[in-house]
Amino acid sequence: MSPRRRSKAPTLRNLHTRRPKVEIFATVIEQGTIDQAKALASLPFVYPHVALMPDAHVGMGSAVGTVFGTIDAVIPAAVGVDIGCGMIGVRTTFTAADLEGRDLTQLRDAIEASIPLSPGNYNDWALAGTTADVRTRELSTLAEATGVDLSHSPKWRQQLGSLGGGNHFIELCLDEEDTVWMFLHSGSRGVGNKIAQQHIRAAQEHCAKHWIRLPNADLAYLVAGTPEFDSYLADLAWAQRFAWLNREEMMDRFRAALADFLGAEVVEQERINCHHNYTVKEDHYGRNVWVTRKGAVRAAEGDSALIPGSMGTASYVVDGRGYPPSLASAPHGAGRRLSRTQARAAYTAEDLAERMTGIVYRPGNAWVDEIPDAYKDIDQVMVDAEPLVKVRHRLRQVLNVKGT
Repeated sequence: MSPRRRSKAPTLRNLHTRRPKVEIFATVIEQGTIDQAKALASLPFVYPHVALMPDAHVGMGSAVGTVFGTIDAVIPAAVGVDIGCGMIGVRTTFTAADLEGRDLTQLRDAIEASIPLSPGNYNDWALAGTTADVRTRELSTLAEATGVDLSHSPKWRQQLGSLGGGNHFIELCLDEEDTVWMFLHSGSRGVGNKIAQQHIRAAQEHCAKHWIRLPNADLAYLVAGTPEFDSYLADLAWAQRFAWLNREEMMDRFRAALADFLGAEVVEQERINCHHNYTVKEDHYGRNVWVTRKGAVRAAEGDSALIPGSMGTASYVVDGRGYPPSLASAPHGAGRRLSRTQARAAYTAEDLAERMTGIVYRPGNAWVDEIPDAYKDIDQVMVDAEPLVKVRHRLRQVLNVKGT
């Protein structure tokens, strides 16, 4: 039997005379997180370096809270399976006085009735004539124009305007001047997950086919000049747009529920929508690179961004400083300290209720793994982030809605 011949891989020039370094912006960080960043930095196409945000912790592919640039290659698992996950926030003209004497459980129930929560729960009503219809038509046009195949998700339209579970949430908050804010955290839902899984497998097959040695399989990559690379970028852009519009759709429904609850139109003073799991082309250190932010927001000078705390803790509205070593990035939240299994073993629904004193939410065991104790201290994260962003508003929650 003749020996198996190795397929010739597309050439990737090593960009470095030495391996790129890892910039760490976290005071509290696990060695496993640093090890993941070093493994990522060892890849020949990473440029200029890997930056670990103040909330960084171990994740799949790369640590959550990782930012890095690549030239002529992308790593699907480093973006993750919730492509385009991010935040949207609206500053209203309402104040705490407008909420006084009102039963916020009624608003909670109205939100839960208008926005499907939890994995697998989608819209079951007709789209015709709705804002969701307009948005799904835009997405259909984009898919057709860029060759995105959505046959793996025949009900993707029903997913637009749905929250999901885990750490995704809808909140009513007050800032330091008692102004009412609407906050929401979600991504590209099931359709984005399927897109990600498909291309993670393609990257692993590419590396196996070309006998490419990797620090770990989750760092499998796709190379420019191949059909797989082009297909991923088209699908990635589509999923990121879906996530953006998904948040816009839910915020519009949240806004309608709040208007009905208060009996007055919601006047928006500001709306901020930002990804924190995505890849985009940017210029850094003299090169045009693919920047991947896995659990990090863009914080270029002039950018506004949202950094939520964990369930029951503070959230922040910030402006970017454009700090070059962070690749113009900032943390995306508090960052997990305990796994969900560890949190459930250590805490109870009663513990969560104590942490949520003064905040309206739906009590129960389903959200114990989201207890603030399972996350890092958001205030310490923001101290570490001082070189990266300027804090404009610090928010406190008065209402929290989550899926399971």
